[in-house]
Parts: sequence; C-alpha cells; structure tokens
Amino acid sequence: MVERISWFSTIDYQIFEFYKMHDITVSPSVLADNIDYHPEYTGSRLRLLRKSGLLNQTEKGYYELSDLGREFLAGDLPVDEVEELGPD
Repeated sequence: MVERISWFSTIDYQIFEFYKMHDITVSPSVLADNIDYHPEYTGSRLRLLRKSGLLNQTEKGYYELSDLGREFLAGDLPVDEVEELGPD
C-alpha cells in the first residue's frame, strides 16, 4: 500500500492499487468497474490526479500512470513532495 497522503480520498488509494497491479491505460468507466466506484466520481478523481501530475490522460480520455506516478508507487517520491502536488 502507498503512503498516507492528506489530500487523497479512499478511492485514490484504490486507483493506485489498481495501477500497481495493472500498469495499463484505461477509461474512467473501466477503472470504476474494477474498483467498484461510480464512473463520474472515478473520473473526477482521475482528473485531480492528472492535475497533480501523478497520471497522464490520452487524447481519447483514457488514463495511465505518469513517470511521477510510477515513482510514487515505487516509494521513490517523498510524501512531502506528493503533499505539495495537492489541490490546495
């Protein structure tokens, strides 16, 4: 499991657990089906994680881990740096 981040919601941890197991590009609805959340809420969290730099979005609206997101999952990105990426 990834480190505790103050601006993360419960779903964000599940999103990263999914990507830890499946380093693939997926749509918000496919991801939502796999982590058992509503697609609209999943999409809003994916957009926030994209704005933070932890995910990338393709032209077709699919999401994938960014290099920064991979560093985070690997434990190579300090928690304080992730905190600074937040929406505040």
